Amino acid sequence: MRDEPVFTKVLQVAVVVKDIAASIRRYADEYGIGPWEIYELNPDTVENMIIQGQPQKYAMKIALASIGEVEIELIEPLCDKSIYAEFLREHGEGIHHLACDVKDYDGTKAFFKKKGNQILQEGTWNGETFTYFDNRQDLGIITEIYKRPAEFEVPEPDSRYPE
Repeated sequence: MRDEPVFTKVLQVAVVVKDIAASIRRYADEYGIGPWEIYELNPDTVENMIIQGQPQKYAMKIALASIGEVEIELIEPLCDKSIYAEFLREHGEGIHHLACDVKDYDGTKAFFKKKGNQILQEGTWNGETFTYFDNRQDLGIITEIYKRPAEFEVPEPDSRYPE
């Protein structure tokens, strides 16, 4: 048994959706979840885009809101190349991954590599590196971890709902 857990905290639950605007309205208007901050992530805003070990450009629109201490992320793929588009094709809308905090990003990445858990997708947004691991064989889920520099600041959103 490990001395310490791999993950220290669940940060985010991410849901892939077909229509982010409709989903945001449903979450906010029917369930009171929000406010939402909306961003488009694409080759102009994300560096070092990688899918399954290969450089690959992809794009998505995301919306972020919180329920208590857990962030909810809605993701609408804007191209057919990302792991989100693949998920939508194969499963339809639904929970795609959990983002978890880790004490040591590089150590966690090495741990999963040693276990043979494939890196599905990576990129760097505003200085923050995000990495998705295929942990479905072991844990039944895709997990995401972040490497966030001390000076990281979340950029201004493209839009908000409600405004």
